[in-house]
Amino acid sequence: GVALVGIPAGICALGFTGAGIAAGSVAAKMMSAAAIANNGAVAAGSTVAVLQSVGAAGLSLGAKVGLTSALGSLGAAIGGQLF
Repeated sequence: GVALVGIPAGICALGFTGAGIAAGSVAAKMMSAAAIANNGAVAAGSTVAVLQSVGAAGLSLGAKVGLTSALGSLGAAIGGQLF
């Protein structure tokens, strides 16, 4: 549960927001570097593009299900080792 809230909050803190990439942020620097590397464009599916998508719309249902499954299993394994 913490990851499902924390990951989007962390992405927003980097500057990937619902209104776009925040000026002067880490996200802006990442986008600039990506654009320079790709002759002025940011490639679809790149790290910057994916993070902006998450920042604008949040995690997809598939990502939420995957994170919940993985983190739930990890939590159960750790709990089993501790107790």
